Amino acid sequence: MNLTAVEVKPFVPASNFERAKEFYLAAGFEVPWSSEDLAYVRHGQTAFLLQAFDQPAFVQSFQMHLLVENVDDWHSHLKAMGIEERFGVRMGEPQDQPWAMRDFTLFDPSGVLWRIAQNLPRPDEQLVPASVGE
Repeated sequence: MNLTAVEVKPFVPASNFERAKEFYLAAGFEVPWSSEDLAYVRHGQTAFLLQAFDQPAFVQSFQMHLLVENVDDWHSHLKAMGIEERFGVRMGEPQDQPWAMRDFTLFDPSGVLWRIAQNLPRPDEQLVPASVGE
């Protein structure tokens, strides 16, 4: 019996499907496939399905978490792309969190909340130098 999971892809709601696709393309994602109400959206090895789904209560409660290697670079990239001005969205500033992550928030044009984060070393994790000869 093989129960190995290969991938999980959330269905991210979009109240304005075409505008949402433009937003994710501008943010640096790619859309290799799209129909009139569903799009495969990816960045590197991460992916999700964007769906034309306009239920305001659901959209405003939906959240995504994107773990990246360098959160400050992502923030700088989105600022340089003018993502807030172009799409009328809100974006927070990167800050260190007590859960050992540095992150910032970003709302997409539909109101989906993204937390873009990187892991930070935990204070209790000590870097122990390798012994000579190992």
